[in-house]
Amino acid sequence: MPKASASLLAKRLPSRLPSRLPSYMSCGQRCFSLNSPKSEAGAAGEGDDIKSGEIKFCNALPLVLIAGPCALESRAHALEVSDAIGGIMSSRGVSWVYKSSFDKANRTSLRGERGLGLSAAIEVFGELGARGISTITDVHEAWQCAELRTVVSMLQIPAFLCRQTDLLVAAARTGLLINVKKGQFLAPWDMDYVAAKLTDSGAAGVLLCERGTSFGYNRLVVDMAGVWQMVQSGYPVIMDATHSVQLPGTGGGKTSGGSSGGGSSGGNREYIPALVRAACALGVAGLFIETHPDPDKAPSDGKNMLHISDLASILDLALEFDVLAKRELPTGVLANG
Repeated sequence: MPKASASLLAKRLPSRLPSRLPSYMSCGQRCFSLNSPKSEAGAAGEGDDIKSGEIKFCNALPLVLIAGPCALESRAHALEVSDAIGGIMSSRGVSWVYKSSFDKANRTSLRGERGLGLSAAIEVFGELGARGISTITDVHEAWQCAELRTVVSMLQIPAFLCRQTDLLVAAARTGLLINVKKGQFLAPWDMDYVAAKLTDSGAAGVLLCERGTSFGYNRLVVDMAGVWQMVQSGYPVIMDATHSVQLPGTGGGKTSGGSSGGGSSGGNREYIPALVRAACALGVAGLFIETHPDPDKAPSDGKNMLHISDLASILDLALEFDVLAKRELPTGVLANG
């Protein structure tokens, strides 16, 4: 790593954080903590190189990563990918949460693969927890929340379902942190109502996740001014840099790029670094990056997933922007804003 990068990273470690939040972000900022599960004695792979560590989600604190493959493919695959991500995170002192979906219930086509299913996934998430790894997964129906409450660290609400009151209430009543995706059809300020449903129902904490806004047919755009408005709401904001480069419904029957219609979604993964830089320059709480050892052969969202071999370099870039964004602004900047 270049000396400049190493210096910036050293400044962002929790032990060296300033004693107060930057004044331009401190008013009303909410911070939520998550303790990683304790490794069971003798659990395979329980070394410090893969554990998630203590996690604090806050727009003015160091960046957190939520990462993993789109779909939970198998136990072996989950352990392989979590080991790889954990090694990258540990070497940089970055807190992280492993993400994977047990059921891709909103696939474009009936031909799309959906994942392991709930029963098998519970076993896999339990094993990851025994290795000291924090986990998050999507829920699509209210009854699934209670089933997952004791085996995952957090729950995620899909964008298409972010206004479904019964699902939000059930997720909140688990007492877990909730990461809720902003619907592609919602204005940033409308997420205040979504967050209120969760907090009023007992959620331990709420994260607002940006994943793009529908822009005509088969296109998504990211409104960075809107992301900043969510940051100013006080809730920790997560930037989903991979689903935001999705091309919904353009897969031609498989998860591939392009503009022709089909049975699944395509994507432009080459845009991921640009969105990462832009979001981190705003000062967000974390990044959401779906990653895979061989994205083009993944069962879903392959074309908008990051190859895991590229994760370290993109993370290093993100951390440099994160440090700069969370510095105190010089006196006089925005004095008339």
